[in-house]
Amino acid sequence: MAGSKKQKVNLVWFKRDLRLSDHQPLANAIASDLPCILIYNFEPLLLEDPHYSLRHWRFVAQSLKDINQQLEKYNAEIAIYNQEMITLLETLSDEFDIAGIYSHQEIGLHNTFERDWLVKSWLNNKAIPWYETPLGGVKRARPKHFDWQTYWHGVMNQRLVTPNWQAFNAILPNNYQAATCVDDFLEHDPQFQYGGPHAARVCLQSFVEERAMNYQSGISSPSKSRDSCSRLSPYLAFGNLSLRQVYQTLKYYLAKQPLSWRRSLHAFESRLHWHCHFMQKFETQCSMEFAPQNAGYLHYPYRDDELVAEHLKRFEQGQTGIPLIDACMRCLAATGYINFRMRAMLVSFMTHHMNIHWHPVSLILSRYFLDFEPGIHYPQIQMQASVTGTNTIRLYNPIKQSEDKDADGMFIKTWCPELKNLPIEDLHQPWQQPPMEALFNNFKLGEDYPEPMVDIEQAAKQARERLWSFRERDDVKQGAKVMLHQHVTSLKKQRHGS
Repeated sequence: MAGSKKQKVNLVWFKRDLRLSDHQPLANAIASDLPCILIYNFEPLLLEDPHYSLRHWRFVAQSLKDINQQLEKYNAEIAIYNQEMITLLETLSDEFDIAGIYSHQEIGLHNTFERDWLVKSWLNNKAIPWYETPLGGVKRARPKHFDWQTYWHGVMNQRLVTPNWQAFNAILPNNYQAATCVDDFLEHDPQFQYGGPHAARVCLQSFVEERAMNYQSGISSPSKSRDSCSRLSPYLAFGNLSLRQVYQTLKYYLAKQPLSWRRSLHAFESRLHWHCHFMQKFETQCSMEFAPQNAGYLHYPYRDDELVAEHLKRFEQGQTGIPLIDACMRCLAATGYINFRMRAMLVSFMTHHMNIHWHPVSLILSRYFLDFEPGIHYPQIQMQASVTGTNTIRLYNPIKQSEDKDADGMFIKTWCPELKNLPIEDLHQPWQQPPMEALFNNFKLGEDYPEPMVDIEQAAKQARERLWSFRERDDVKQGAKVMLHQHVTSLKKQRHGS
């Protein structure tokens, strides 16, 4: 009826925090005693972003389906939209009196940063408060002198947040219909991990109770890591679990599991620290999405010849002619997962051996990584591309990695079946087969499998000269000092007595 009073509500805006447990914004919204509208928006700006692909939106859609099944007992659901965020807020404010918006802070890409400024401006004009909760152990607007390690441990050891479900009152807008894109995203590919808090908890439980036993021995192998690594990264990236939930579960099992397991569990615990460490760096210097952390590397002599596009395409398709590189890329394309050592090798190969700028390489990998997390992705890409001036230069030899980490060739044979009949002595470097042996193996390089697009040994020598000579430049050294001043925590200063 015209002139009728709007119903007062809170909005809970889900982003990369797709769970109901240990969810501070949701708990805070429920505690305010107002009805809640829970929303997720498949924003066009993200659906069109070159960092993402169908695999990410499928994971999100699966997560939302799981959560909405959990909410059925409360006669509630997350309302799913596909609109520009300001348009959605305008529509909701036409129907409701929005008392406040509750969400986690987002450690996202530049486009979500710009969107947040538009949202903040819109909310300010409407006098609507936005209650943002810090994400994990990341501190926004970190003070200059800040003991980040102590802060991180404090956050991880806090009691898990439990919403008051007895007071939960969720409603839906009138005439609500879920965004049609959801149905397009829900078709599951069994080679990918399934999204949602339920699958996340199963994965965590299987790791701490069974799979962690082989964590240390399998972490560097592209084959063994598929089982022995935690495989929790996509669930953390999209917030099906909070890092605090994982940390506290791990601490419980550290006290419970036999001594022989503890080394592996402690090694995994260190990765949880690094998770937030890299996200904190990105939050502090988000420009690294586009530019090197060390400004001296703005002038690094990357290639700009006409073959760069072709080489990027061959890399993306797993057709470089280097068996382990191709096996890793094909595995990523098909499953969304490869272990950390192989990720580092892929970046090193393209930025060092091929001398191609890290940014287009990072876009290819982000589309493939099911666990793409902007705050971890870009600091890692730049570290492995050796454009920080502070980290060790890691020039991985893909042939040595192949012989060491896939000694029996099973990973290569799985993902490059055209090589499966080659003897192991030729598998890692098929271009070195003598002609008579290639004839005997019924194998023709250039037809059955591509010729390598680079001479590994020669390219490594050139890369080594480029990398080390550039690192000695005054502007790179100065950039390294600026970086260390910007990112080193006060805890480190305290340990050195300053």
